[in-house]
Amino acid sequence: MTSRNSTQTMKPATAAKKLGVYLEATPAEFREGAVSRDELNALQADPPEWLRELRRNGPHPRPEVAARLGVSISGLARGGITEPLTTEQIDALKRDLPEWLRKERATQAEVRKEAARIKDKQQAKDAERGEQPRRPGS
Repeated sequence: MTSRNSTQTMKPATAAKKLGVYLEATPAEFREGAVSRDELNALQADPPEWLRELRRNGPHPRPEVAARLGVSISGLARGGITEPLTTEQIDALKRDLPEWLRKERATQAEVRKEAARIKDKQQAKDAERGEQPRRPGS
């Protein structure tokens, strides 16, 4: 039996997510067709100007907005941010530092601190048993 090399493709929404950009802001030719794995790799390796511009100025999808603000996606929703934001809008929020953003950043810091505490506790337990450290997700 011979194997065929079929080209793996993905929906534009998946490709946009992997590229970290807001789908609706991409060019029509990107949104209208499937994106092959090779095309995605080429976009990541040598981004065209439209992709560099989107990454630089936005509008950015919620995961990117959350990361740039240092909060969770749920925190954005609690803060009333449900739409994509531009880099300029994100910078304005960082400058103004509204109460919801301060609160969500503090919450996120506590979540990270607790995750680190749990990881350290598990590593100590593993060391007591003489086990190898666990990999994330194990």
